[in-house]
Parts: sequence; structure tokens; C-alpha cells
Amino acid sequence: QVQLVESGGGLVQAGGSLRLSCVASRIITSSMGWYRQAPGKERELVASITSNGRTKYGDSVKERFTISRDNAKTTVYLQMNSLKPEDTAVYYCNAGFDGLTAWRQALYRGQGTQVTVSS
Repeated sequence: QVQLVESGGGLVQAGGSLRLSCVASRIITSSMGWYRQAPGKERELVASITSNGRTKYGDSVKERFTISRDNAKTTVYLQMNSLKPEDTAVYYCNAGFDGLTAWRQALYRGQGTQVTVSS
């Protein structure tokens, strides 16, 4: 079993930045990523990254968010710039899936961290 612990969420004004981190309890050789869920809305892909660094972003965050992971393969980051009120959601880290698009079938998920963007 793998535990994922997110941190870095909070309240920020529109146009601001936040950096989320997700630390895994052991080395992750599969893909990792972030998805988000706002109240009353479905889960939405934010970004995924493979073990060799290939990335995929959701359309609504392209050019604003950047996903990365450390060489030790235990931590994934999400740098969020130019934040908008519509980015407000609970952000979840996940791991244990193949490629860039199978994030819904991830084996492991964190508890989530709240991101609130005020206008």
C-alpha cells in the first residue's frame, strides 16, 4: 500500500500562485498526477506525469500550471500560476496508473488539499 500526502493548498487572490506537493510513502515507478473536484462538479484532470517525465494537462490549466516530479520518484509537484476563481476545488494527488490518461484508474489517492481562489 502507498500513502500519498498533499500539502500547499490555501487561499489566494486571483492572479496569484500556489505550489502543491505530494509525498509518497515509497518510490513510485508508475505515473503520478493531480486531479481536482469542485462542489457539484465531476472530477477533472489537472495534470499527469509519467516516470520518464512526459506530461499531460487539462485544457483549462494549460500554460498556467506545471507538473514535475523529483528524481527520487517519491514527490510530485504542481506549480499553479495565474490562478482564477474557477480553479477553486479540492486537489487530489494520485499514483499507480499507466501512461497519461488512465488517471481515473489510479490505485492510490491522497486525501486532498483545498485551493480557494478569491476574485
